[in-house]
Amino acid sequence: METNKPFLFLLFLAVSAVLADEDVFIGVNIGTELSDMPHPTQVVALLKAQQIRHVRLFNADRGMLLALANTGIKVAVSVPNEQILGVGQSNTTAANWVTQNVISHYPATNITTICVGSEVLSALPNAAPILVNALKFIHSALLASNLDRQIKVSTPLASTIILDSFPPSQAFFNHTVKPVLIPLLKFLQSTNSYFMLNVYPYYDYMQSNGVIPLDYALFKPLAANKEAVDSNTLLHYTNVFDAMIDAAYFAMLDVNFTNIPVMVTESGWPSMGESNEPDATVDNANTYNSNLIKHVLNKTGTPKHPGIAVSTYIYELYNEDVKAGPLSEKNWGLFSNNGTPVYILRLTESGSLFANNTSNQTYCVAKEGADTKMLQAGLDWACGTGKVNCAPLMQGGPCYDPDNVAAHATYAFDAYYHMMGKAPGTCDFTGVATITTTNPSHGTCLFSSTGKNGTFLNGTAPAMDSTSSSAYPVWYYNVFSTTLMMILGTLGLSLVLL
Repeated sequence: METNKPFLFLLFLAVSAVLADEDVFIGVNIGTELSDMPHPTQVVALLKAQQIRHVRLFNADRGMLLALANTGIKVAVSVPNEQILGVGQSNTTAANWVTQNVISHYPATNITTICVGSEVLSALPNAAPILVNALKFIHSALLASNLDRQIKVSTPLASTIILDSFPPSQAFFNHTVKPVLIPLLKFLQSTNSYFMLNVYPYYDYMQSNGVIPLDYALFKPLAANKEAVDSNTLLHYTNVFDAMIDAAYFAMLDVNFTNIPVMVTESGWPSMGESNEPDATVDNANTYNSNLIKHVLNKTGTPKHPGIAVSTYIYELYNEDVKAGPLSEKNWGLFSNNGTPVYILRLTESGSLFANNTSNQTYCVAKEGADTKMLQAGLDWACGTGKVNCAPLMQGGPCYDPDNVAAHATYAFDAYYHMMGKAPGTCDFTGVATITTTNPSHGTCLFSSTGKNGTFLNGTAPAMDSTSSSAYPVWYYNVFSTTLMMILGTLGLSLVLL
């Protein structure tokens, strides 16, 4: 990947209002099929560092919901497919689900949406007959708690339920799912909710056998004579994404629904694939997601609804290395599990986004929940054999507080990591350290991406209080001895001068 271009790091901000009372936004999906899933607090730290303000969970994980509390991040929780049958067949089960997974966390955790299942009509057809009941039961539970206005209920659908999608004006829903879709659309209309759609131009491009140009799938500029034209409406389409959104609008129009807004619950591009997936590359993934973000936040809208932006969740935050399927299925993420970016999004033309290139700003920190004895051993090694200057950790130093092994280990691990030039393997410490892009600075303890951590703000050395109740490790006495020798040397030089 080239690094000499003016890339900007991943930052998201909601902009001006469209469609009812919601702001258009870019959010991210958070999948969990990772061999080493980051702790919820690490996930949230990454979200905050990247100013990601909207997330969609594929479940209602308690740990994630607690970690998201009091962050202001807007959360879409999900009823997993395996729970649809129970929720759709029992009002009581649905009410209990809402109590346990929504009411117990709201409003500290800013839950705004409940996604009932994921692509149920295509992935779990046996649950299709009770899907609308499941939505209604969930909504009734919200209504009983007076939360029906604050929290929307819908279900993400696969775009494959829309047939004959180009030209968009000819699109219609698969007749086999209409017995479910008509009641679903009535529910969405009556509750002012969204028609949720998963939109993947990558798959349309792959399955088109060369009919769809790659540039058209990636939002790249096209010459006027290369644009796709709907022969019925004479609307010009410059990208697959807009054509798929308008196909959804026209399919709803075909069954007499005209005022239900579309929300894209999944869209993205894989950064790696099998030999038969040559266009699953880092550059194409970067191009698609960068252009998608700009397209949504610039409020371009679609040819059928210009100026009406479609809020979209990017698929996804992390690469999911244990996800079933081909190599591409494991590589849709913006980040690896240690928080380092797979690529740096090109957002130079998105004026509403902050410009903050942090592509080289990585830090080595103690893993959440790591064994205290292992952390202490790593700390002792870094400050001893590792030759890290751990003076800032002594009492009175800028990094003394909080006085616990995890915080002190983070300081020492990061200092060693940077001292060694961030070389591979220098942030491990027998498995209790991990790399992050989130700056661990706190209070007077300032971490630097150059490794010059723990600068004394007032320029004075820390006080060494031998009466402190803290149990100092070996490295403390090494630092103490070195400091003492420096003091004695200075005194000796003074005596000679006298």
